[in-house]
Amino acid sequence: MTSRTKPPFRADMVGSLLRSAPVKEAREKRAAGTIGAEELAQVEDAEIAALVRKQEAVGLQAVTDGEFRRAFWHFDFLEGLTGVQGYDADSGIQFKGVATKARGLRVTGKLDFPDDHPHLAHFKYLASVTSRVPKMTIPSPSMLHYRGGRKAVDPTAYLHMEDYYADLGKTYAKAVQAFYDAGCRYLQLDDTSLSYFCDPEQRTMLAERGDDPDRLIHTYRDVINAATAAKPADMVITTHTCRGNFKSTFIASGGYEPVADLVFNEIDVDGYFMEWDDSRSGGFEPLRFLPKGKHVVLGLVTTKVGSVESKDDIKRRIEAAGRHAPLDQLCLSPQCGFASTEEGNLLAEEEQWAKLSRIVEVAGEVWGR
Repeated sequence: MTSRTKPPFRADMVGSLLRSAPVKEAREKRAAGTIGAEELAQVEDAEIAALVRKQEAVGLQAVTDGEFRRAFWHFDFLEGLTGVQGYDADSGIQFKGVATKARGLRVTGKLDFPDDHPHLAHFKYLASVTSRVPKMTIPSPSMLHYRGGRKAVDPTAYLHMEDYYADLGKTYAKAVQAFYDAGCRYLQLDDTSLSYFCDPEQRTMLAERGDDPDRLIHTYRDVINAATAAKPADMVITTHTCRGNFKSTFIASGGYEPVADLVFNEIDVDGYFMEWDDSRSGGFEPLRFLPKGKHVVLGLVTTKVGSVESKDDIKRRIEAAGRHAPLDQLCLSPQCGFASTEEGNLLAEEEQWAKLSRIVEVAGEVWGR
């Protein structure tokens, strides 16, 4: 087996990292109005530069900004789209035993990707402070619809949902090109829905609100493909899916069998970051659908608890996955981000870095350095 010189890398990461103490403090001061946006940005810049150095020291070939400038992994990006309005909701997203801060999204006008979307500047700053591959993570287009459904789309903006989906695909295609023009060659579309479609409770929720889950996943497929259709040849686009990640809790359960063939063979991306850290994710059998030329990044190292997995256990699970797909098409990563929201999961920063170091170590021993 050989190491890889292009993404996804043998040792990779999903994106978000535990916010540092200075970032948390500065964001609290900004929320209280005791510092301005410029002062917050200065703290974020310094902490992201330090974060990048830590990722490089661990041995990662691709680095992110840890999503240090975001409160949520998805809302922050989506609120920056033309036609999307964030608002303080009546309740947050319900996880097992805990809910997020109450935040929601509405589509109130025609969708577009603005030239001054703040995440473009965020990417440019990341690229300026690393010699490694700067990786950008954004929510999949599916994430603008999955949680709110038709009720979150104002009929005065889109009377017909087919027009909404068409504009959503065009908006994301414009985003892909904008990030490319900014220098991004490694873009990840985070999409929890791909796993949620495997959970009977989530499918029931969709049906009860009027969506056919079997039709909806095909619609999401078409929108993602519209977004990636004109992807430049030297740009790598991956997806990441999990079953929810907030304060070390989750939302969904279920193996990938119901969606694997469609996800691997009908969604036009180069690779898939997939959660496989416990029994909620099912077995590796769905990997048999993986076609040649695509890669799956095995999320075998959990971000939900601090104990570090043993090398032998990780290697045994990689070997098990390799019975269903060629080992040369597999890579290794955490199962999700360490902080999908600014609150972060329930582990310490030193445990986070120990896990990333273990991933780099195991990948080097399995595939070569």
